[in-house]
Amino acid sequence: MSEFKDKVVVITGAGGGLGKAHALEFAKRGARVVVNDLGGSADGVGSGDMADAVVAEIKAAGGEAIANKASVSDRAGAKSIIDDAVSAYGTIDILVNNAGILRDKSFKNMTLDDWDLLIDVHLNGTAYVTHAAWPIMYQKNYGRIVFTSSTSGIYGNFGQANYGAAKMGMLGFMNVLALEGASHNIKVNCLAPAAATRLTNTVPGRDEDLDNPDPERAPVLVSPAVLFLCRDEAPTGRIVQAGSGRFSVASIFNNDGVAYGVDASLENLIEDQDELMDMSKAEEGANYRRS
Repeated sequence: MSEFKDKVVVITGAGGGLGKAHALEFAKRGARVVVNDLGGSADGVGSGDMADAVVAEIKAAGGEAIANKASVSDRAGAKSIIDDAVSAYGTIDILVNNAGILRDKSFKNMTLDDWDLLIDVHLNGTAYVTHAAWPIMYQKNYGRIVFTSSTSGIYGNFGQANYGAAKMGMLGFMNVLALEGASHNIKVNCLAPAAATRLTNTVPGRDEDLDNPDPERAPVLVSPAVLFLCRDEAPTGRIVQAGSGRFSVASIFNNDGVAYGVDASLENLIEDQDELMDMSKAEEGANYRRS
């Protein structure tokens, strides 16, 4: 029997693409799924009944699910997602923050409205839904949370300053919550996915046929990483990259650097810049001092 049997799983942005793939995989393993989706287009405009369609598909396969159509970027709407889970199933065990939109432009052409909207949906929306779920998980001493980050944040991607900033912000958010949740068996991780979706098709120069998709770009090939990060024996505070059936871990490394004490100066750094920049012997998390 699957360890996800009867677990209550909330997935935001689950009306299509990655979120739908995650929802179907959890439901197939006996989880009770809250399918959240505003039903909007890839840029966050419009509405529809995508969540209902996914719920219907889960039920047709013998699973259990309910729909929620609130926006994660609205505080009351975000709370309603968790409230619906508790009302229907009594609790929440797993939260997969997946909802997202894109509005790609180079930073010089980007409006501040485009900046604010991306931050609101991706970073604030993730915080709002997680904030509603956190006290429930904390009290029951159990919770699994996934933030959907991106290589656009970890490494950068032209034309995605707003998106990349939000996605990198999730790493900092994860690092803190992994610490704060450790004493109450709440594990928090980040996913950096790669797949063909409506969202990726808005990126300039990319036009994949979603009706006849490349099987190696299928969202379902990302979902195993999400389930892995939501197991009872899941890690915490990790970044898992997933796409095309390949999985890897990204992390932050530090070198020994240079140290001058009270004699530190610009001239020291210029003179020793090769040693300062040398990452050949860097170690994961080494020599990090909390400020």
